[in-house]
Amino acid sequence: MRRTSSHSSLAAVGLLVIALLATASTGGASGASGTGSTAPGGRHWVNTWTAMPQLTEPGNMPPAPFTQEDAVLVDSTLRQTVRVTVGGERIRLRFSNAFGGAPLPLTSVSVARPTGGRAGVAGIEPGSARPVTFQGSTSTTVPVGAQAVSDPLPFDVAAGSNLTVTTYLAEGQASRDITSHPGSRTTSHLLAGDHTDAVDLPGATPTDHWYFLSGIETWAPARTTAVAIVGDSLTDGRGSTTNRNDRWPDQFFDRLLSRPGGTVDTAVLNQAAGGNRVLNDGLGPNLLARLDRDVLAQSGVERLVVFEGINDIGTAPATPAAQKDVAARLIAAYEQIVVRAHAQGIEVYGATLLPFGGNGMYDDAEGLREETRRTVNAWIRDSGRFDAVIDFDAAVRDPAARERLLPAADSGDHLHLNPHGYGLLADAVPVRLFRGARG
Repeated sequence: MRRTSSHSSLAAVGLLVIALLATASTGGASGASGTGSTAPGGRHWVNTWTAMPQLTEPGNMPPAPFTQEDAVLVDSTLRQTVRVTVGGERIRLRFSNAFGGAPLPLTSVSVARPTGGRAGVAGIEPGSARPVTFQGSTSTTVPVGAQAVSDPLPFDVAAGSNLTVTTYLAEGQASRDITSHPGSRTTSHLLAGDHTDAVDLPGATPTDHWYFLSGIETWAPARTTAVAIVGDSLTDGRGSTTNRNDRWPDQFFDRLLSRPGGTVDTAVLNQAAGGNRVLNDGLGPNLLARLDRDVLAQSGVERLVVFEGINDIGTAPATPAAQKDVAARLIAAYEQIVVRAHAQGIEVYGATLLPFGGNGMYDDAEGLREETRRTVNAWIRDSGRFDAVIDFDAAVRDPAARERLLPAADSGDHLHLNPHGYGLLADAVPVRLFRGARG
């Protein structure tokens, strides 16, 4: 009896090993799932789109009647479009409940192609909807503070194309603390009832925010990598055009997409939020606190662009002592970011901070904040701590008044850029830094 049991156990172990190897080779649940983990077939998961999760402020909650006294989106369909960067034949979705005050029950989810391939539309191409599953089930519940990753879904997406994700919540979320990305610059649509696979949503309520959806991954060749960009409203796209995808990271990806030489093997991940700061919480956690979640835990990231700090300078008091302190603390924070990213094999590129002369909130009469900006920029350029420097300041400052933006790039508030200005930032990024995977 013992001999028979032993042989049976060995046979079972052998079958299990064969099954695990087969699953990994097809990109299943035990296939590659993170940076540096590549399946035997030479492919791995890479994020192709992200949105930084935030606690939703009262003014950015789902519009009435989708926000109730103690719940949101009860018996509601949420349809959102996002623009992927690199393409692929298989995708996974990530839903975040990082800031939720209750579990997030997702009743059903589908992926489809938007009508005409456009961003922000309520309709989908007939016959294009595909159900999304989680461990084989069409529904899942995301615990408080957690995220849920879907099963791999065979769905061909082209680089730079728009994708529609529709979610139905039968119970809604039993809290008014919910996770979103308010600065979507893309229109989403809400409608009562279950319309997960509906070709159109007549009578739907539009809202220019993303909710719950925080990432999309694609099963990509090993040479495909991602660059994560951390920043504030200048990267989140304030001043850009709703549903046009003309933030500077979008326009930079368009450059990659239009050039020969394999540069479309770089996914561009926008992990910025308006009002965000490096040192202190604001709109979203401070950069030092969110670095692990928004960069180090993202699939396929080999490069990081740090373009943040202007809100730290602008919200610090305009006194010599306060500005000296914020400059020193920002430089120390950049050092920390480099150290932590390098420990994960990620190169870090520092981007210089833009001028804000004439802005009613940040500019001060004695020019103390401008002096701090120049001090920080000098360190970014000259310290040698970053693997490369992207000189955004030089790209959009006014040569006749270096403390101000170029008038043609200014959105009008002397702090944010218009689409032309964001194009100047995109053009200032050296494409040579992003040619294929690093050896």
